[in-house]
Amino acid sequence: MPSDFALKTMNRVHRAMLAVSGGRVGWSASNMPVLELHTVGRKSGQPRASMLTAPVQDGDTLVIVASRGGDDHHPAWFLNLQADPHVQVTIRGTTRAFTARIATAEERPALWQRVVSDNKRYADYQSKTQREIPLVILTPDA
Repeated sequence: MPSDFALKTMNRVHRAMLAVSGGRVGWSASNMPVLELHTVGRKSGQPRASMLTAPVQDGDTLVIVASRGGDDHHPAWFLNLQADPHVQVTIRGTTRAFTARIATAEERPALWQRVVSDNKRYADYQSKTQREIPLVILTPDA
């Protein structure tokens, strides 16, 4: 599983690629839109940001996957949005307010099928862990 250091390094490299390219490269990965999720640290109260993919997009509503590469622990960003679901999302340089919620048991099977149908790596991540990987639905605020 990726270490915290590896995950932070990947985020730094991704942001550097966006900066160097003037935002022309890095807003998509594996045919998925890339977003920067801004949360508030649940312990520190400090702003946090993570580069993530959104394998499902329905209009302005986005679905992100709290996989952490199949680790047995939830990613910090997921724990942060559980504590405060009011987040900011940056896509292609534009930042908007969203509200995050975890997909319900009823919603998850159909969403999970959509996630893994085009992105098999998420199924691989799920096979590495006993925890059910949460799907997070991001809905834009009015």
